[in-house]
Amino acid sequence: MSRRPVAIAVALLLLGILALDTGISAPLNPFAAPSPIALGSGQAAGGAHCAAPATR
Repeated sequence: MSRRPVAIAVALLLLGILALDTGISAPLNPFAAPSPIALGSGQAAGGAHCAAPATR
């Protein structure tokens, strides 16, 4: 098996996943989204274990 069919299959799979995700996801609200460059904006990070405050 050559590389071309495998590359085409992978590209089609990725496009299918992106299309599915775009179809399922709700559109973004640009007024509720944080700034892409939020350095020093006062907005706290959240949603991940690395964003949690350190506890001892």
